[in-house]
Amino acid sequence: MTTALNTLFITAEGTRLNKEGECVVVTVQDQKKAEVPLRHLRSVVCLTRAWLTPELMESCLEAGIHVSFFGMTGRFLARVEGVPGGNVLLRRQQYRAADDIARSVAISRALVVGKLGNARQFVLHARRDAAPERQEALSETARRLSEHLRALTRVEDLVQVRGLEGIAARDYFESFPALLKKSAQGFEFDGRNRRPPRNPLNAMLSFGYALLAQDCAGALTGVGLDPAVGFLHEDRPGRLSLALDLMEEFRAPVVDRLVFSLVNRGQLKPGDFRTESAGAVLLKDDARKTFLVAYQEAKQVGVRHAFLGQETTWGMAPHLQALLLARHLRGELDGYPPFAMR
Repeated sequence: MTTALNTLFITAEGTRLNKEGECVVVTVQDQKKAEVPLRHLRSVVCLTRAWLTPELMESCLEAGIHVSFFGMTGRFLARVEGVPGGNVLLRRQQYRAADDIARSVAISRALVVGKLGNARQFVLHARRDAAPERQEALSETARRLSEHLRALTRVEDLVQVRGLEGIAARDYFESFPALLKKSAQGFEFDGRNRRPPRNPLNAMLSFGYALLAQDCAGALTGVGLDPAVGFLHEDRPGRLSLALDLMEEFRAPVVDRLVFSLVNRGQLKPGDFRTESAGAVLLKDDARKTFLVAYQEAKQVGVRHAFLGQETTWGMAPHLQALLLARHLRGELDGYPPFAMR
């Protein structure tokens, strides 16, 4: 378990939470792990199977503390809050901000700064371990991403933000061949394609991004935000625009890093994919299971949250960012602080 942003995160399966006095007592395998005053909490997030006593649940609801439940894979299950709750007020603030051009630009710019900054760090990390013949291409990509980050400070409308994000994404994907080791035969990359993916790398990227989008949607729903109303991505029927916004910061450090790790270490091979008659390349069933296991393990890797100044995991990071976005929309933070990979 951990606490951050007035939120108690439960991460150990079988955790029991009960009330003693005016505190939440956390017990794991009959051992008392923590005691948190109710007055210090705004929410409880159960990222694994946990048990709350009826007395504690009643006290949480009366105190305006909402409780969110997620499945073992990170899928959002439910959010319990008392009446009246602050959920509707937060969503009204979200909708107002989405209709406010200046606020949408500011939030979208921050999201893209997070995306490009993390992509640059990923490329620089890869450069350190790359063969000499691949280092120059990766250095050039990092330089271009730095230029795009500087250009973001001068953009004034959403069209410019989205245009710059698209150009930067193209430059970033052009570096992917240099991220592959010589041993990764059969995983050539000639550009990002989807709907359908046309090669094994794109198949893994699409699958990983779909998993990440659902994780981000769950994190946003868990704090009371509407995952369908975003800022960077336009609203469309059936599209979880805010989830797509939030996942931009985590594409490179979570999904892209995992994909290249699986390929360069030989954990997945070209034979683990199948090609359908329409040309779509998909993971076979066993390969999908391998990817899912590796994805869940990647979410448990520790990382430092620069803005909060504390240790967390990649799996918990979207939940923290959702909380920070909610605080910004409520007016508690002047701006939205994107997640910064170090």
